[in-house]
Amino acid sequence: MASDDHMTLIDAPVGTCVRIRHLTSRPEIATRLRELGFCENAIVRCVMKGYGNIICEVYNTRVGLDSGIARRIHVSVSE
Repeated sequence: MASDDHMTLIDAPVGTCVRIRHLTSRPEIATRLRELGFCENAIVRCVMKGYGNIICEVYNTRVGLDSGIARRIHVSVSE
C-alpha cells in the first residue's frame, strides 16, 4: 500500500474507510464524481475489487468505478 500522502482510492485495502482529499480528473468527470458523493472530505469504504474495477460505499450507496477513475481520487486513511 502507498503512503497516506500519495494513496489513491484504488490503493485502499478492501474494508478500509478512507477520506477523499482531492480529485485530479478532468473537470467534467470531477463534477460527476462530486454529484455521486465523491466530494472532498467524504468518507468512502472500499467494498470489493476485481477485474480492474472497484466497488465503494459512499453515503450508504454502493458505486462501481473503473480503476482509471479510482486512480484520480486521492485519499488518506480515515480517523
